[in-house]
Amino acid sequence: MPQKLRSFIGTILIVILVIVYALIAGRIDSFYLSEYPFWVHLIYFMVSGLVWILPAMALIKWMAGPKKNDRA
Repeated sequence: MPQKLRSFIGTILIVILVIVYALIAGRIDSFYLSEYPFWVHLIYFMVSGLVWILPAMALIKWMAGPKKNDRA
């Protein structure tokens, strides 16, 4: 697959990932954590704000393509 196409598809997937992840994280907060104090919300959003990076990193590695052997 050409690098530009791989980058385009990966960019679209990352945008979709962020939107879907934000909607799911917000739903979890509103359904399960609505009665808890503010510090529980703070911790939840700090953790959930970092967790989306893991699948995004996998997508970015895929977008970069296979590693090329450097011949010196």
